[in-house]
Amino acid sequence: QVQLVESGGGLVQDGGSLRLSCAASGRTFSNLAMAWFRQAPGKEQEFVASISRSTSSTGYTDSVKGRFTISRDNAKNTVYLQMNSLKPEDTAVYYCAGDRDAWGARSGKNYEYWGQGTQVTVSS
Repeated sequence: QVQLVESGGGLVQDGGSLRLSCAASGRTFSNLAMAWFRQAPGKEQEFVASISRSTSSTGYTDSVKGRFTISRDNAKNTVYLQMNSLKPEDTAVYYCAGDRDAWGARSGKNYEYWGQGTQVTVSS
């Protein structure tokens, strides 16, 4: 079993930055592909970014390319999402997710493990 705990959310102004963290415990973290999803009020869950087990490959949804960076530190069992140039439309609850076999998957149904979410609010 894997437990994921997100942190780092908050309120930031348009154009600001935040770094989200997701700490994992339990099963060997380095065996998991990891991803970030988000869900805004009244909207469906949306894929944001993913990273392979070894950190050699990453993927992003088009709306965050060039602004967000996903990374991981397998020694610290943590995955990060650096978010720059934030926009009001980035406002959502952000979730980290992990799965042994999900690298490249952009649907939440492919991920077994989920955190509880952290709120990101970008004011205009």
